[in-house]
Amino acid sequence: MLDLKEKTKQYSTRLGDDSLILGHRISEWTSNGPFLEEDIALGNVALDYIGRARMFYTYAADLAGNGKTEDDLAYLRSEREFQNYLINELPRGDFAFTMVRQLFVDVFFSYYLKALTNSNDTELAAIATKSLKETRYHLRRSRDWTLRLGLGTDESKARMTKALAEIWGYVHELFEPDELELELIACGIAVDTREIKDNWFADIGAILSEADLAIPDAEWAVRGGRKGYHTEHLSMLLSVMQSVHRAHPGANW
Repeated sequence: MLDLKEKTKQYSTRLGDDSLILGHRISEWTSNGPFLEEDIALGNVALDYIGRARMFYTYAADLAGNGKTEDDLAYLRSEREFQNYLINELPRGDFAFTMVRQLFVDVFFSYYLKALTNSNDTELAAIATKSLKETRYHLRRSRDWTLRLGLGTDESKARMTKALAEIWGYVHELFEPDELELELIACGIAVDTREIKDNWFADIGAILSEADLAIPDAEWAVRGGRKGYHTEHLSMLLSVMQSVHRAHPGANW
């Protein structure tokens, strides 16, 4: 029997995981950006994702009704309990790597969040509505940077090509809903990512073509994030992100 409340809690938690982990990765550019304005811009994008994570986690905690908070979900779970997509946990790499990843996830979220605004769950729909406005801004930035770097110098083009090859195998799991998502799709709550796959590939192909870049000719694919199977990078990220909270449990700032 489908426990709709429990399943929705799990779904909201994994959406929080996606946002938190990617937000943390982007935050690693703080003081490391290529120039001051971009340093500030990346910090703002990171804050958008952290804010989105808080909304999803808070809703998940409310559904759980067990006294847990957003902090418990962010700081007191192990690597195996996180269910974020693998693409979000990859190290930030160079600026080209970050921009390629952002282009991929920004196009994805532009469709995903738009679909989620129609969810039968009004709280998820409200979070999606707010987040969609931010995503449209993010996509303008990542698209512009893709064009600038792809049409820039030989080095910037080479770095973009390298980043595309390194990330491409991680996009496939975005469009493969698991059992939890299929159950919630049937209830009109979750997003069926299979329905946005063609639009995603079309948009990415068009942007890369405009930037004189090409979709990699690669057959490899890595999956497992939604099942809690992660790259070695997530454990290191969590050890840093959770260290203060675990060292000072219950501290008030």
